[in-house]
Amino acid sequence: MAERKGKGGAARKEEVVTREYTINLHKRLHGCTFKKKAPNAIKEIRKFAQKAMGTNDVRVDVKLNKHIWSSGIRSVPRRVRVRIARRRNDEEMPRRSSTLLSLLLRSLPRV
Repeated sequence: MAERKGKGGAARKEEVVTREYTINLHKRLHGCTFKKKAPNAIKEIRKFAQKAMGTNDVRVDVKLNKHIWSSGIRSVPRRVRVRIARRRNDEEMPRRSSTLLSLLLRSLPRV
């Protein structure tokens, strides 16, 4: 299959877009040491946002961070519903995008 040449992919990465995701932290933290679960959850959420939005600059909202840490370092929520927004970052460097992660729902019902 031939790859497309041109600016189409680069322009698409810089579009301002907002999406909602449910991140399953339970499967991402399986086998993780108890005392490292909450810090690793934040790292996994950042990694998910980088992959979904294609940006390296990911900022976690205070409410999302507090929700992850709400039950302590050991017992993080199994699933988290987040809103990921890619936006222009004109203050620091033009032509760069940053990603903002925010908490969408307080908790998800168990199914």
